[in-house]
Amino acid sequence: MGSPEEKPHAVCIPYPAQGHITPMLKVAKLLHHKGFYITFVNTEFNHKRLLKSRGPESVQGLPDFRFETIPDGLPPTDADVTQDTLSLCESIEKTWLTPLKGLLSKLNGDSSSSSSIAPPVTCVIADVSAATATLDAAEQLGIPSVGFWTASACGFMGYAQYHNLIERGISPLKDESYLTNGYLDTTIDWIPGMKNMRLRDLPSFIRTTDPSDFIVPSASDKLRELQKLLPSFLILSKHWRLIF
Repeated sequence: MGSPEEKPHAVCIPYPAQGHITPMLKVAKLLHHKGFYITFVNTEFNHKRLLKSRGPESVQGLPDFRFETIPDGLPPTDADVTQDTLSLCESIEKTWLTPLKGLLSKLNGDSSSSSSIAPPVTCVIADVSAATATLDAAEQLGIPSVGFWTASACGFMGYAQYHNLIERGISPLKDESYLTNGYLDTTIDWIPGMKNMRLRDLPSFIRTTDPSDFIVPSASDKLRELQKLLPSFLILSKHWRLIF
């Protein structure tokens, strides 16, 4: 492609955890290799950890691959630890929309500056695990967006069973003794393409005793939304196989 300001501009926004950031970064690198201008968005907390572990040079060096940060909504801390999953999920659901809209508007504002080489934002690539606020921000600003599932196909099928497990009375667990009394060996025999599965083989978030646990309905609802997009996803995956 031509100069940076003529390139398509993808903003990649992973859920702020390593298992999500790494695959999103790989997609960003592939798109960059194919000629995209990339803005990769980390939380301020994770950006600080990256700078501490890899040094400031880890986010420098390419004029058309930039890093930006947004807050995660949690209280500031200098602790170099993995954040609590439940607190992080609840926080980004409630607080991310405004900073994301601000960042996308800023990026488009930067592109109109005579001194900037950044092109206008062409699309937003949103981690499905953080899709609610991310896709809403893109939609409200009229920017095309796509959801990216960062885990495996069997992980997707596992998460997609949450409603089934609840409707069948298998989850939530009755009490904590069910974690050790053999209950997790309950056979799960209805998932297409996945034989000899047990409850313990599904994503561990389902092992809750709290029916109001935020993660279970949140993850399940996101998966139901994504399943509606599967025909589009299959078409997209065919094109991406040709590109990559």
